[in-house]
Amino acid sequence: MRVVVTPEASQQVLRIEEWWRRERTAAPDLFTEELASAFEFIGNAPQAGRRYPHATVAKVRRVLLRSSRHHVYYRIHDKDVIVLAVWSAVRGSGPDLK
Repeated sequence: MRVVVTPEASQQVLRIEEWWRRERTAAPDLFTEELASAFEFIGNAPQAGRRYPHATVAKVRRVLLRSSRHHVYYRIHDKDVIVLAVWSAVRGSGPDLK
């Protein structure tokens, strides 16, 4: 399946990448590489992500980027995987999904 990233998720990814490269100098490419692997994974096995109940958005799933400790939130729509958010797994709450 094709992985499509929403504008909101793209902005989140850019902010995370900038922070990661600035603050994690020992492994500056870790987040980007882990995210690319996650996108490949959900494109090939979209049902593999855990279901994430959300009040207003149906059928949300998420996968964990273990090393960088971020979640990728997504939905399956026809032949596409729509990435809704990339969000820190250590925050006290989930992202505002639309």
